[in-house]
Amino acid sequence: MSAASRRGRLIVFEGGEASGKSTQARRLARRIGAHLSFEPGATPVGKRIRRIVLGTDTLHLDPRAEALLIAADRAQHVAEVLEPRLAEGTDVVSDRYIGSSLAYQGFGRGLGVDEVRQMSTWATGGLLPDAVVLLEVSAETAAARLKGERDRMEREERSFHERVRYGFTRLAETEQHWVVVDANADRKTVDARVDRALNRLLGL
Repeated sequence: MSAASRRGRLIVFEGGEASGKSTQARRLARRIGAHLSFEPGATPVGKRIRRIVLGTDTLHLDPRAEALLIAADRAQHVAEVLEPRLAEGTDVVSDRYIGSSLAYQGFGRGLGVDEVRQMSTWATGGLLPDAVVLLEVSAETAAARLKGERDRMEREERSFHERVRYGFTRLAETEQHWVVVDANADRKTVDARVDRALNRLLGL
């Protein structure tokens, strides 16, 4: 089926810090000829929001304000990037989407998954991914991979990241179209695991 005669597929990579999402998203987009995107910051408006949400000079940002800013970034991302490309038949691979809000703000910040989901559903107009690949890494692996200056989220205390990690695990157990990949291994091994998972789910 030609791209012009079908709607594109939205494939999302989720996971905690240093789980390898960006690497795998880039690789998959190249392999299947998809448009590569990410959150937060894929649009001009989103870039401004990203500086607030991840900037280390943003002190005492209320969790609700954080969730609303990320929802605003996602609304613009859908309107400006995702929906137009999907409508024209282009597949899109995104580094983060709704699952990140559910894990980081719902579980990590304790705002409640149902509340954050409702906000994200409204912000996206109900646009859901066709597949979500959760890359799981241990706290030790993540710490070893993080190098250089850390952003605001990366600097959060370990207990926060443990709640986020738990949140992602729970989402993978309950959400549709999620697959879990152990990303603690070397790059080639993780590449193969991701490819097998997406072949089972979407025939890619």
